[in-house]
Amino acid sequence: MERVGVRCDVGPGRGIGHVMRCLALAEELLRRGLEVVFVCDAHTVPWAEAQIAARGIAVQPAAWTPAEHTELIARLRLDAVVFDSYDLDAAVYSAVRATGVPTLAIVDGDFRGADADVLVDQNLAAELDRPRLPANSTRLAGLTYVMIRDEILALRPLEPPAPRPVAVPKVFAFFGGTDAFGAGPYVVQALAATGVPFEATVVAPRPELADQIGAVELGPQQGVDVIGPTDQLAATVREADLTISASGTSTWELLCLGATAGLVCVVDNQVMGYERAVATGTAAGVGVLSNLKTDPSAAAAVLKRLLTDPAERARLAAAGWELVDGNGRIRVADALLAIT
Repeated sequence: MERVGVRCDVGPGRGIGHVMRCLALAEELLRRGLEVVFVCDAHTVPWAEAQIAARGIAVQPAAWTPAEHTELIARLRLDAVVFDSYDLDAAVYSAVRATGVPTLAIVDGDFRGADADVLVDQNLAAELDRPRLPANSTRLAGLTYVMIRDEILALRPLEPPAPRPVAVPKVFAFFGGTDAFGAGPYVVQALAATGVPFEATVVAPRPELADQIGAVELGPQQGVDVIGPTDQLAATVREADLTISASGTSTWELLCLGATAGLVCVVDNQVMGYERAVATGTAAGVGVLSNLKTDPSAAAAVLKRLLTDPAERARLAAAGWELVDGNGRIRVADALLAIT
């Protein structure tokens, strides 16, 4: 196996979660001397496009039909295909498998028609589920297979974080490369409603979100700095006392970093991961975005405790650090390369 194609979703409405976890696997394949080609509309999210380019990975426009995929495989001489998509028709997967090229599909609970030699569900407690598998498929499930990027692994602490009492906690909040559901302003409202001091850095990928965040009325010793998408995400997380994010792909990166994570469920397909992470005590549940939009008081109560209790922050951080070891991408790459 020499050249692997990665077909993943990306876009202003789709976010960049698929790209981020595919990049983690791509980094592992590159480390082993393989060539990787992404097949996606990366140009629709310039920050994601830059992340792919920074790794020297070529990009082809997204293919959608079975015929487009089989043509692409032949033209690029692909030896394997990785899928990470919520939008592809089931016929695409069966057409690609019929070519005999090894396939791996990354899924989140519902297969959404995905049919591949290996199915990877890297979500918490996914190993407890018993879905019906496509014929001749293998399923890798659970946090054992979480794929973490180099940027995160480089800053993973060697031991669980200790309590860090501070007078004014630092907060970092981000919701993917696009914040497609506009969570940032509502989280800042909930932070302000705590009535306690904090210094927050909030990522606003769009000007209208930055304006909405800037309009939130803050209390004494409360500050908010609005920035655009950053290449220093891991370093910023490490510096923060509390990181607030959507309960998607980034959750596992936060846990690997030993961050105190406050999660917001921004869309329905995150519900299962959100509930499981909160139930295990590895992250705090800030709430469901639709509820934050109507009443931030419940979220404010959760955030106030996190801002004022360094022991609780350390407990959450240590539990998450123990749960995600950062070696999942090695296991997934091993499975892909073992397909015959």
